[in-house]
Amino acid sequence: MDNFTYEGRNQRGELIKGKIESPNQQAVAQWMLGTGITPVMIRPIPQAKPQPQWLTKIQGQGSLSPTELLLFTRQMGTMVKAGLPLLQALAGMQKSSTNIRLVALLGAIREDLDKGLELSTAMARHPKFFDDYYVSMIRVGEGAGQLEEIFVRLFAQLEFERDMKQKIKGALRYPTFVVIAISVAIGILTIFVIPVFAKVYTSMKVQLPPLTRLLLAVSDFAVNYWWLVIAVIMTAIYGFRLYLKQSEGRYRWDKFKLKLPLIGSILSKAGIARFCLSFSIACRSGVPIDQAFTLVAKVVDNAFYEKRIHQMRDGITRGETMLRIAQSAGIFKAMELQMIAVGEATGEMEKMMAQVAQMYQEEVQYEVGRLGSAIEPILLAVMGGLVLLLMLGIFLPLWDLGQLAQQS
Repeated sequence: MDNFTYEGRNQRGELIKGKIESPNQQAVAQWMLGTGITPVMIRPIPQAKPQPQWLTKIQGQGSLSPTELLLFTRQMGTMVKAGLPLLQALAGMQKSSTNIRLVALLGAIREDLDKGLELSTAMARHPKFFDDYYVSMIRVGEGAGQLEEIFVRLFAQLEFERDMKQKIKGALRYPTFVVIAISVAIGILTIFVIPVFAKVYTSMKVQLPPLTRLLLAVSDFAVNYWWLVIAVIMTAIYGFRLYLKQSEGRYRWDKFKLKLPLIGSILSKAGIARFCLSFSIACRSGVPIDQAFTLVAKVVDNAFYEKRIHQMRDGITRGETMLRIAQSAGIFKAMELQMIAVGEATGEMEKMMAQVAQMYQEEVQYEVGRLGSAIEPILLAVMGGLVLLLMLGIFLPLWDLGQLAQQS
């Protein structure tokens, strides 16, 4: 089958352009007439020189970054608001984009729309780019005729998600850098500095303190069996990743992260904020409440919270109140439960959830800002303790020898 580019006008006189794979031009014309498009031009596309297989594989891998998906959503919302047909909007974005993955994605969606599929169905065929939450929101917008509003709400959701992730990464960046620096410094001391002192102590032929003997033994093992140390570290990292791929392992790890000092509070509030805003947007857009819980559970990016949200969904299907299931979930504090109760009593649950999300977003931003000042004394104490142990282990024998020299 060959590829063809075509132009035609629909029943409203709008110019429709696209590409399609078909046996011949006559088949393309018949397909266009069958879909209500009057053919204007049908032209075969010359076959391009095939790319190397490795390059095609690389270009097809991956998905859109959060910023790219955010930009795509904003552009789609703007074009739909301007009244542009979806095919024309996608064609314009495809021509102006320099992202190879996005261009291929837009081309695939256009082809599906040409075949009569809805936008949500076309997006659902690309799960690496659009998750269930995104596709379901688009489907709701199509059914209610509010696609423009849905794109606006999705943009707000994605922007909120990006801000939360950036704040969490910012919170973890400083302690991660310090831990790496400490590890590198200890490695340099163990492999290059301590062996020099070991030669000196060996020539003295004196009884060394226990701490010094321990440091020398660790240094000797690291120098002679460095390959084993690296192998153990790599195996541990690989095993940890395999553990996280298991549902039980990811659940335990995500639950453990929420209990970490300083960091756990930020992760917890960020997860609750994501849940509240996503739930608010889904319900406001007309998604049934039980389906909203299912979709939002995948947005929170935490297996522990995901399980609790599923429990809340089960409670709703049994006919329990929102306040009751929120209390039994055990992930909300007293103030959040009070706001949920007020929202349920006044019929403004979506509004209350959005306020909780906004409140927690501000708290996350505040805690991230003070995290550096809170964690710095802890890291300095750890560094000071390690330096003290190293210095005592290295210089205690020299101190003892100095004392003996003075006595003699």
